[in-house]
Amino acid sequence: MLGNFTYSNPTKLYFGDNALNGLNDELPKYGKNVLLVYGGGSIKKNGIYDKVVDILKANGKNIFEDGGVMPNPTVDKLNEGIARARAAKADLILAVGGGSVCDYAKAVSVSVNCNEDAWEKYFIKFDDVTCDVVPVGCVLTMVGTGSEMNGGAVITNHAQKLKIGHVFGDNVFPKFSVLNPEFTFTLPKYQMISGIYDIMSHILEQYFSGTDDNTSDYIMEGLLRSLIHSANIAVKNPTDYEARSNIMWIATWALNTLVAKGKTTDWMVHMFGQAVGAHTDATHGMTLSAVSMPYYRYIMPYGLDKFARYAVNVWDVSPEGKTKEQVAAEGLSAMESWMKSIGLVMNITELGATKDMLEGIVKSTLVMEGGYKVLTVDEIRAVLKASY
Repeated sequence: MLGNFTYSNPTKLYFGDNALNGLNDELPKYGKNVLLVYGGGSIKKNGIYDKVVDILKANGKNIFEDGGVMPNPTVDKLNEGIARARAAKADLILAVGGGSVCDYAKAVSVSVNCNEDAWEKYFIKFDDVTCDVVPVGCVLTMVGTGSEMNGGAVITNHAQKLKIGHVFGDNVFPKFSVLNPEFTFTLPKYQMISGIYDIMSHILEQYFSGTDDNTSDYIMEGLLRSLIHSANIAVKNPTDYEARSNIMWIATWALNTLVAKGKTTDWMVHMFGQAVGAHTDATHGMTLSAVSMPYYRYIMPYGLDKFARYAVNVWDVSPEGKTKEQVAAEGLSAMESWMKSIGLVMNITELGATKDMLEGIVKSTLVMEGGYKVLTVDEIRAVLKASY
């Protein structure tokens, strides 16, 4: 039975090859001071920075910059961004980049007017936002996280060996997001396929939960089939507009909170991946791919019906003459083969995880309760051992 829920998503999207023009519609709604947030500088090389700055200037905005946001934004960088936003008296935070930049912008937005320690308040105690939030807008240059249309923000604390996400409410969602698939064309292949798997993992984290006949599961099966098809094309031809636009749109729908409705959702793959990332600072999507197969093979018996359905409906496994266990296992094998074919990392050793890190990663892995099996510490350790 589909559970009770309330659904709201306030983010306005501008999608397509002329999507950046949407800034001209949005910028007049906000004050003059804009904090321009971006990553390592690739947007200056590919021309996106100049395009955005020209539009900001044409709209009479005072531009204050906060560059250098790393792929796994740190608490130190967050504190720096809070100080920059306060000094700028920012009326709008405009994030130009991938999911990490968007995540970071949201974390800054909820902290600017908060007198408490942001890490402790939001990422340790998971407190609600009680202060005024600075509005955020996003111009997306990498897809995967879905951060352009949700309230999520993930921050890493290297000192504490923790990488933690806080899912904020509607008031923290980006007010608008600009999605031009062409802005993703210059992304290195490693980052592209990492983002592709992040999308897949978001869908699977929600799909592998519950036993009811839920409309969300049918939607997710369609998203997965489209993602697999488009990814196969994009890996061979990264500038195929149709494939890249489909991947961008799937990424948004994978985590804009819609398909989670009526689902308990799992998120253990992300807990494993974030723990690995906290110790290695590895690329997020690759930390997910490296732990997925050991985890899914471990929990498959506990959610056998769904894993068998996944095999048939997503990977076209024929169930004829096979046990449910055989069908489910064949589906995971098909998934594993596809993951290898597009170049994903399949073990955490390749990401820099050493044997002596094991107990630290175990300790950093948070336990979630929405999937088919609530893992014990020993089970967490066993999955991680299988991920080496």
